[in-house]
Amino acid sequence: MYLRLNPQIKIIMKKLIPIIALFISVTVSAQTSVFNGLLSKHVDAKGNVNYKALKKDETTLDTYIAYLEKTSPSSSWSKNKQMAFWINAYNAYTIKLILNNYPIKSIMKIKKKGKSAWKIPFAVVGGKTYTLDHIEHNILRKKLFDPRIHVGVNCASGSCPKLHNKAFTASNVDGELEKLMKQFINDPKRNKLKKKSTIHISEIFNWFKGDFTKKGSVVDYINKYANEPVDADAKIHHLPYDWNLNGK
Repeated sequence: MYLRLNPQIKIIMKKLIPIIALFISVTVSAQTSVFNGLLSKHVDAKGNVNYKALKKDETTLDTYIAYLEKTSPSSSWSKNKQMAFWINAYNAYTIKLILNNYPIKSIMKIKKKGKSAWKIPFAVVGGKTYTLDHIEHNILRKKLFDPRIHVGVNCASGSCPKLHNKAFTASNVDGELEKLMKQFINDPKRNKLKKKSTIHISEIFNWFKGDFTKKGSVVDYINKYANEPVDADAKIHHLPYDWNLNGK
């Protein structure tokens, strides 16, 4: 047994579907603009965050978070659109977590019921509650895999790839991640590549080595972006990770 729709209702529904889709698209764009404005206002070009000023502007962040809480990304969205949405969500909730505990010297100091910042279930997206770890590892790294995700998400710490001072969108995420990866790899604070036979690189290339070696070695990946390529058989050392807050 099935329900047969009146032909007129079918016509109305066909007309409504593109209108609803347009409304959702406009809403996503508008809310992303809110987050973009917040980032451009409080994060400088080097990724340093003015958390003190952000704390005073927290209601704006809450507006964006309220949007995340009621928005469920659709599988019909393009990969770029989904990736932009989830990276923005990760970064927004990381900022919110810092503000909830501000002033604080490091995200590593945040604990709740014995759980670290990344394992606290507090990030609500589309009515479901996630941990930061789940967003990064189960959604971004697993379902939307791209090694450049690691320069998109930000852990609010000195050695992290810088927090981008603009929000990601379906149209800009590919170009912005490409630019951020190049900046990260050539940033002497985070990767020291001058001695081409022995390089000192971020722990990120150690922790997530498998993400960067799908099509070659870690050095191969680095050489895709390095201003001056390093030796293919370069010895690799990993730099100590600075977990101090990425604030001004």
